[in-house]
Amino acid sequence: MGRTSNAREKILAAAQSLIELRGYSALGTAEICKVAGVPKGSFYYFFESKEALALAVLDEHWATQRREWTRILSGDAGPLQRLRQLFEETEAGQRAGQQSCGTVSGCMFGNLTLEMSNQTEAIRERLQQIFDAQVDMVEEVISGAQQRGEVAVSDTHEAARSVVAQLEGQVLFAKLYNDTGRLNPLWANSLAILGARMPEEASAAH
Repeated sequence: MGRTSNAREKILAAAQSLIELRGYSALGTAEICKVAGVPKGSFYYFFESKEALALAVLDEHWATQRREWTRILSGDAGPLQRLRQLFEETEAGQRAGQQSCGTVSGCMFGNLTLEMSNQTEAIRERLQQIFDAQVDMVEEVISGAQQRGEVAVSDTHEAARSVVAQLEGQVLFAKLYNDTGRLNPLWANSLAILGARMPEEASAAH
């Protein structure tokens, strides 16, 4: 059981790495198995199709990211400071990826949304679920800021959607221009979206 589980993890890791580098459509199962260092026949032992593998990669990636978002957004700092920390750690992660492979990888969820959402309903639905979960997590933080009188929004859910869209869009620009500096406006733009009542204090935090 340990060996088979290890082979599955190798396939998942190889697929995630290749998807981040080149996207999903151009990948073949033989290449994935070669990079994973497992026999070609192993693929269909664990995954019934390439789509099933993509869903597993999405789930694995989101499980990791969700743990990070939960750690940041459930911290002891004020709500707006936690939101700013999320942006900063996102930028740091993109910068580390750029230093590692020479290019900004962007967001796997955003990349696959652009590439795959019109091709497979299962992947489109999974991506919707992931982005909805992100919006819910950000909304909880915005609600906390609203209770403290730090933001002026009439609909916290729509505000959260706008903040997540801002984050995703700036990451997309960072990838397009291969420039993590494109993430710099995230904080100021989000304060504007939220109608923050304490921009000077929030900007000074950190």
